[in-house]
Amino acid sequence: MEVNVLVAISVAGTLSGIVFSYIGYRNGVKKESSDAGKNSGTLISDVGYIKAGVDDLKRKQETSEERHFALAERVKGVEESAKSAHKRIDGLEAKEHVI
Repeated sequence: MEVNVLVAISVAGTLSGIVFSYIGYRNGVKKESSDAGKNSGTLISDVGYIKAGVDDLKRKQETSEERHFALAERVKGVEESAKSAHKRIDGLEAKEHVI
């Protein structure tokens, strides 16, 4: 009779070990899945933030290029005006030396 009780206890212990191991495995899989989801969400959020920053830099660069081209056009006009003014001054100086 004692042997039957010991066998029953051993079988019950083995079965409970199997059940608890399976439950622990399932909980571990759920936790890993949850952690993977959190990491994936964080990565997607970070990539979105980086993309927004790059887009902002592109807009600033385009604005800076437009201002640069506008300034280059203004400098070109000023150079032409200065050239014309120098010709007029040279003409006046030539007339002054003739007199």
